[in-house]
Amino acid sequence: MAAWLPLLKASLPYLAEIARVAIPVFTAKRDAGRTDPLVARQIEELQTAATKNAESIHVLAEKLQQTIQGIDEAAINLQKELAKLRLLLYSVSAVAVAALAVASWALLR
Repeated sequence: MAAWLPLLKASLPYLAEIARVAIPVFTAKRDAGRTDPLVARQIEELQTAATKNAESIHVLAEKLQQTIQGIDEAAINLQKELAKLRLLLYSVSAVAVAALAVASWALLR
């Protein structure tokens, strides 16, 4: 038994280091099986909030798409109205030039 004593004294610091490293590994596995109810509830709340946010973003994207389509339609209608007004402007200008020509001819005669 006396032969084991120096061997035990030499290996004791190493055994302490091995125990220090190994104990958290074994306790971590036991703790991983148990979850804190507060943490579980918080995770559930976060998942619910993330789902609601995703749904809200989807609804917002649909509304944004409808708004952009409405703006595009309004721009097309505005361009059509602008083309009509431009045609009216050219017509009125032509009538005004013709009236000016007739008035000038009448004064010169």
